[in-house]
Amino acid sequence: MVAERAGYTVTMFVVDVSKSMGATRTVALPPGPNGEERFAEMTHLQYALQYVKFKIQDMIYGARKTDQCGVVIFGTEETDNQINAQHGGYENVTEYIPIGTPSAATLRELDELEPSEVFGDPVDAMIVAVEAQNKHLGKKKTWTRKVILVTDGEGPIELEDWEATANKLNELTIALTVVGVDFDDQEFDYVQRDKPDFKRVNEEFFRNQFCPKVNDSVIGNLDRVLEQISLPDVKTSRSTLMNNVLRIGDVDTRTEEAMEILVKTCKCTSINRPKAFKKFAIRPKTAQEEEAEQQTMNADDGDENKVVTVTYAQLKARTEYYVDKSDGQEDEEEQVKTEEDGEPRPEDLEKVEKEELIRGFKYGTSYVPCPEGQFPKLPTKKGIDLIGFIPEKKFRREYAMGEVQYIWGNPDNPTAQCALSSVVQAMYEKGVLAVGRWVTGDGRDPRMGVMSPALFEKVHCLLWVPMPFADDVRKYTFPSLDELRNKKGEIVSEHAYLPTEKQLEAMDDFVDAMDLMQAGDKDEQGNRTEWLDIRDSYNPSFHRLKQAMFHCAVVSDLDTNPLPPPHPELLKYLNPPKKFVKKAQSTIDNCIKVFNIKHVPKVVKVARKDGHNHANDDDDEMLLLDRKPSTSKPSQSQSQAKISSKPAEDGSETEDDDEDGMLIDKAEPAPRPNPLPTPARSLNNDDDMDIDPQRDPDRVIGRTNPLADFRANLERGDIVTKVVEDMSAVIQEVILAPFASRRSKEMIECLIELREVCLQEDEVDAWNSFLPSLKRMCIDSSPGNKVFWSEVRNVGRALSLISDKEAEKNGGSSQFSEMQATEVFSEVNCDCSQGPIRIY
Repeated sequence: MVAERAGYTVTMFVVDVSKSMGATRTVALPPGPNGEERFAEMTHLQYALQYVKFKIQDMIYGARKTDQCGVVIFGTEETDNQINAQHGGYENVTEYIPIGTPSAATLRELDELEPSEVFGDPVDAMIVAVEAQNKHLGKKKTWTRKVILVTDGEGPIELEDWEATANKLNELTIALTVVGVDFDDQEFDYVQRDKPDFKRVNEEFFRNQFCPKVNDSVIGNLDRVLEQISLPDVKTSRSTLMNNVLRIGDVDTRTEEAMEILVKTCKCTSINRPKAFKKFAIRPKTAQEEEAEQQTMNADDGDENKVVTVTYAQLKARTEYYVDKSDGQEDEEEQVKTEEDGEPRPEDLEKVEKEELIRGFKYGTSYVPCPEGQFPKLPTKKGIDLIGFIPEKKFRREYAMGEVQYIWGNPDNPTAQCALSSVVQAMYEKGVLAVGRWVTGDGRDPRMGVMSPALFEKVHCLLWVPMPFADDVRKYTFPSLDELRNKKGEIVSEHAYLPTEKQLEAMDDFVDAMDLMQAGDKDEQGNRTEWLDIRDSYNPSFHRLKQAMFHCAVVSDLDTNPLPPPHPELLKYLNPPKKFVKKAQSTIDNCIKVFNIKHVPKVVKVARKDGHNHANDDDDEMLLLDRKPSTSKPSQSQSQAKISSKPAEDGSETEDDDEDGMLIDKAEPAPRPNPLPTPARSLNNDDDMDIDPQRDPDRVIGRTNPLADFRANLERGDIVTKVVEDMSAVIQEVILAPFASRRSKEMIECLIELREVCLQEDEVDAWNSFLPSLKRMCIDSSPGNKVFWSEVRNVGRALSLISDKEAEKNGGSSQFSEMQATEVFSEVNCDCSQGPIRIY
């Protein structure tokens, strides 16, 4: 494949919007969640625009300003093109999108296309596209020109003087691609049945006359093209040649022993990374925008379909610098930091500007300040310095790390080409590699690399790849795997950690069985080839993400047209060949037998029978001790202070009764800042109450005093749905916890108030879905709480489902009638007060 110049391309899309493109077709969709077949109805135009939008999306994905496109449509009821305005003719052809860098707006404009009621001539449309492209580019001969025609071939074509159009395409070196809707394709094994005669004539004209006349042209079926675009595509582009110089020896002090060779450098390989996602958030509207929107809403009071616009803005990273002032105000000995107080307090932080900071380098556990200009930079000179040569056999392959660069002799300097070719041939014959230092500019940091000779058919060059510096290489030593010594230093020949001869032989057989060098298809001579071809292997995560992004860009509704499965080529190397897996099974079984491999069951911790202390449940402390649980845990420093203040029983001084212990004893814990009024607190009527320890971080209601939290949060407003959701979850957790019977009355009160709030605040559906769920948890789950459900049932109508009449009185709606609202109690009634459970 010939490498093209990256970007610098103008592609003209010529799209047929004639009457015949309005015919509908059934398109197969990916299977549903249960494997059912799914189909969608769409017009020929909608189906064909998927290909056009995919190609334009590929340009947007590349993000090159020099990759431009334009759209010309034919078969329109009106005529709007430059040739018609100047000379007449070329009817029903419209320059729909002018040439420019595509964007998301380009895709939106394509979505607005609809089939017309007339027909247009595709040859006229191509002439208009070529003229617009030629006028835009002018004398830019280095740019690549492409024309893509998308049509169903069912419209009339003027067959006179079509050779002039083909010759014009060849004169301007334009690549032509004809994509036909339901065109016959023998390679794709598709032939349209009941094809109209005029479509057959038009298709034969493009296939047998027009396309063969154009030098760089191709014609294909739309179905096949849409299948091929999902294939991972690795683009090969030409890298820009950069001027450089290769120096051998010291050209400054020993000019007679050194030489400089003018060279050109460019990339040989380049790392391809997935596109970075940008973060967006809803942008607050200005006062002027809100006023304008309010006026629009007042003017459209009678319009039920009015749309409220939401503006999004891209989030940009912002860095702020702070200095912790507490470090300089207190003595080191008085600073007692625990895990709870490790983060600096907001009042101890002072914001500083970036200009006030200086660069520092980490040295051990401290930082060494390095103001600008304190250390002089290494005086480097742009170019590639050849440091020395090393034998190729002694080079460690892992040292070559990074992108590969070509080093060519300057094409405009034959002397430089001969000199570099001599160096390359000498290195090749001697079997050595060159170590070079590359500096991209005067005064810039150098990079070390290794240069390998490359002898191509018509040119000799060097391949340069970066290597790490000596300081970047870490050498780690590991004990021997085949030699073991005891404590006396004697070599042990037999040990559980040393493999036996049978084990070594079994492992060798296993490794040989995994050899995939002959697991591929057969070549022309009938010999097996290797299974993995690096040229056909792709990164699944990268290409699948790209496929998903493209699909979302060209499809308006993902429910009716979901993401198709990955292309088979993308999954080709994820699973090894089944034949070789089956062949290697015997060696696997042998390894299991020789190494005595056994399945190790998971160890289950068994509680000790003597002296085992069980951890308290969330509610045990309050229930058993008849007091509120402590909401603040003693810090590590407080615990140590209490220990040090206790005298030893034998009257001797303890280990903590030293000076440090006394300092810790006298140290006061750092005051905790008042918590902010955010959902991280459990709100209640007591202003001095600390954070509820029995409240999950993502909830606004805790398990200690849920009813008070529920009422306090309702007073805040705007979080009714969150409060109802958290209250329902807390009730379920409490009634299923140990000793839940002691809080039954409290939970009944919570249920009564929760139902009342759901009725008044239009949360009827939340209550009607919560109550049956509560019933199933009490009765069907293990251990459940059937006694509590019996108490709920005894309350009766006050805790039943909310009926439609109740909901209507409060401006809501419900799907249950008055009779259905109490059926939740009549199905199963559990009465545990009189011995065994009785079911009514």
